[in-house]
Amino acid sequence: MLDKQMPRKHKMDKDTPSRESENHSHEAEAYPAQPKAGTRAINLALQGGGAHGAFTWGVLDRLLENERIVFEGISATSAGAMNATVTAYGLARGGRPGARQALTNFWRRISHAGEFSLLQPTWFDRLTGNRALENSPAYLMVDMMTRLLSPYQFNPMNYNPLREVLGQVVDFEALRTHCCPVKLYLSATNVRTGKVKVFGNDEITVDSVLASSCLPFLFQAVEIDGESYWDGGYMGNPAIYPLIYHCDSRDVMIVHINPLERKEMPHSAAEILNRINEISFNSSLMREMRAINFVTDLIESGALKNGSLKKMHIHGLSAEAEMSKLSVASKLCADWEFLTDLRDIGRATAENWLAANFDNLGQQSTIDIKATYL
Repeated sequence: MLDKQMPRKHKMDKDTPSRESENHSHEAEAYPAQPKAGTRAINLALQGGGAHGAFTWGVLDRLLENERIVFEGISATSAGAMNATVTAYGLARGGRPGARQALTNFWRRISHAGEFSLLQPTWFDRLTGNRALENSPAYLMVDMMTRLLSPYQFNPMNYNPLREVLGQVVDFEALRTHCCPVKLYLSATNVRTGKVKVFGNDEITVDSVLASSCLPFLFQAVEIDGESYWDGGYMGNPAIYPLIYHCDSRDVMIVHINPLERKEMPHSAAEILNRINEISFNSSLMREMRAINFVTDLIESGALKNGSLKKMHIHGLSAEAEMSKLSVASKLCADWEFLTDLRDIGRATAENWLAANFDNLGQQSTIDIKATYL
């Protein structure tokens, strides 16, 4: 794996910077810096997936190292929305180094919050390297509770540890009122209408990020301006259309967390439920890919000659072999070693993609849309 420089075991950080101090050392370094020859502007589409979002952390970390790549827009959902918001804030405060540091701080604080949770791998699981929680008595209790009770019953105070973590890392008022260096589009699902709600730069608050990541079996719906929202994965995981309509770059890089395919049939109740969730959370993306493929076919066949529609270049980063081995329970595992392992897989995936495909940016898609999504 790449980038093993981070220590596996950390003490509860007095050395983890707060949001006020974490990026001041980089504040003079604007983003994007003076463009270099061969710079490519791309858009990112970041899926959600709980702790598996640490894979996206690794992808972003590696892309931020490459100064020939500039992010124009980021559309994201759930854990992807958190990664996107933290990245944007880090870029605004300290350029590329600031964004990389902000992401590290965010995931470190996620791990810290997890240390106080009852949802921990058993000693045997830690010994064998299993990061799932299926054998944890606390996980089994929570799983049963969420099937019998709603979050309005078992969590009447509506406590969400992610609210505190986000508040420690991101100054949302500064992100909204100062010039954000990227266009942000965070998806949530409107509970009443069933439609996707996309929050733009001037609407980014801790509530909009939490709305994008609100799993209805675990958390109460997030209310914003009189409307209630659940996880955006149900209607846009993530939404691609804002990047098409509002960004100049034609390159969209989709960072996949949820496997599109599984070779083995699910048989246990947990496996079946997990596969249902994967299919549900990929369905909106599949629909948009069909539309993009339809427009691409029209353009390439010459049926559209007035330039009213633009041809998009679609790229996909995934590690299905590794991610498909992870159980749904591991999405709640905040063990630092597990998170950094996922980060390293993400970095390696991005490194391999860049080596093979960088020159295709701005030229053509590097993923077969029909074979992958249709």
